[in-house]
Amino acid sequence: MKLNLKHSLLLFPAFMAGVGFVQAQQSKIANIDTLVRRANRLGIFNGNLLVADHGKVIYKAAIGYADAAKTTKLTEAYRFHIGSIAKEFNAVGIMMLQQQGKLSLDDKVSKYLPELPSWANTISIINLLQYTSGLPDVQWKTVKNDADNMADLMKITQLNSEPGKKYNYNNNNVFLQRRIIEKITGMSFKQFVEDYELKPTGMNTAVIDPTEKDALVARAYDNQGKTDPFFYPISGWTAVTLDDFHAWANAIAKFKLINPVTTREIINGVSANRQSGLGGGSMDGDKMISHIHDGTSMNYQALLVSKVPEGITIILMTNNKQGNLYAIDRSIEAILDSKPYAQIKKSFSDEFHTKIDSLNGTQIIAFYNDVKAKHADEYSFDGEDTLNELGYYLMGDKRMADAVTVFEYNTKLFPKSGNVFDSLGEAYYNQGNKPLALLNYKKSLQLDPTNDNAKKIIAELDK
Repeated sequence: MKLNLKHSLLLFPAFMAGVGFVQAQQSKIANIDTLVRRANRLGIFNGNLLVADHGKVIYKAAIGYADAAKTTKLTEAYRFHIGSIAKEFNAVGIMMLQQQGKLSLDDKVSKYLPELPSWANTISIINLLQYTSGLPDVQWKTVKNDADNMADLMKITQLNSEPGKKYNYNNNNVFLQRRIIEKITGMSFKQFVEDYELKPTGMNTAVIDPTEKDALVARAYDNQGKTDPFFYPISGWTAVTLDDFHAWANAIAKFKLINPVTTREIINGVSANRQSGLGGGSMDGDKMISHIHDGTSMNYQALLVSKVPEGITIILMTNNKQGNLYAIDRSIEAILDSKPYAQIKKSFSDEFHTKIDSLNGTQIIAFYNDVKAKHADEYSFDGEDTLNELGYYLMGDKRMADAVTVFEYNTKLFPKSGNVFDSLGEAYYNQGNKPLALLNYKKSLQLDPTNDNAKKIIAELDK
């Protein structure tokens, strides 16, 4: 056979480019594997993860153990609770029913649940999706089941705030979404999700409200080796494998269950940095750009990051929460982008939360600086996130003065960050100090003109 030298020379650059791409991908895979296995050896990652690049899964692994005793190794077949990410199933369910003309987001809750007190006449379904209903949270210490929680709702005589006026991320919004789905469909929420969301998207191994009798469910445990109880006061929580989770991410990105217009309703929060039904993300017209959602349930923690134009999907699930999944994601994204990346370190707030509980704000700052000076190589002090996370922990514990102290210190460390001034403004707002709340929200907006949340609160406070 006569060799066509000209044709061969034309093919050579393409061949070499292909070889270069393969080698680059192999290097990325090796770096991801090294990153997460090092974290596992340090005791700061135990779980399953999946990474897709350019639309193809390039890395999938089960690392660590399925139990606190560390007798059973994880496999890719294990299912994990994904915390608040499971709220996507009720949000998507509501939007499916809207597409079918069975409800309107402007409908009042009372239309479907007329047995509730008169406040149900003032809350619209969109308020439930955007966490602006004004409802108090579930009474976690006393509620044992759905009936208990409904009984508590029946006792409410006054909402915490006027519906649509104030964001408050809590699970009574989720609870009522699930009850509305049941009332409209005549099915249990569990059956609805199985028939109309899990099966159509190929989530063949997902299980709703697993119990100790269910096989291949990773058991969550803390750093002292104590296993979490397998108990959830309100029902409707879906546990998934990596493949299940990936199928769900693709279903959202490709609008398999709900259309782009409907998806936009639940990917955009009431304002910036506020969650809605799909957590958070962005769209450009009818195209999905990003979908990001994290969830925590006791010592389970999960994170989904989907960047659709780049074909990137990163899924992380752990049964031993270390508060570092976003840090792991940032490093993986840097690896995929061929940029320098940080090794994973221990979370300051998670490691020392017991100590923090016994300190006031000023003492917390002193303790933070002491640990930072002595153990910067062991704990994560990268960027503004460490103290911001700590401040929100304190605010969630109703320690407003201590939260203000921590947020104020963070603004001194990061004076060019609009986000830290927004957090300080929120702490002052919740403390009832409206003048200082206004001052800090204005500073946040000056640094970040895209902060719609700051604009809204400034307009309210300026009145």
